[in-house]
Amino acid sequence: MQRRGQQRTTPGSGDLKPLGNLSAGMRGIVRQLRGGEDFASRAAALGFTIGVEATVTQNYGQGPIIVMVGGARVALGRGEAAKIQVQVLSGSTFNPR
Repeated sequence: MQRRGQQRTTPGSGDLKPLGNLSAGMRGIVRQLRGGEDFASRAAALGFTIGVEATVTQNYGQGPIIVMVGGARVALGRGEAAKIQVQVLSGSTFNPR
């Protein structure tokens, strides 16, 4: 059992970036959730689990960001998005069609 404030992560995570730093169209694999058990539970309920692919569909640099995860569109506040660390996939582009 992890203690409050510990990080859930996968081995070999490499260079990680906060989900909120990705531009629209960029994709990443969730590698780490920073925060306590309450946040990890909420993130999992929204579909953000270690190893899942997430695509940012909207990020204006302020306000919430919109992310596609597990076939669902999810709006995240900036604070939540900063706690989700992803490994950016190369060749990330967005095609809304």
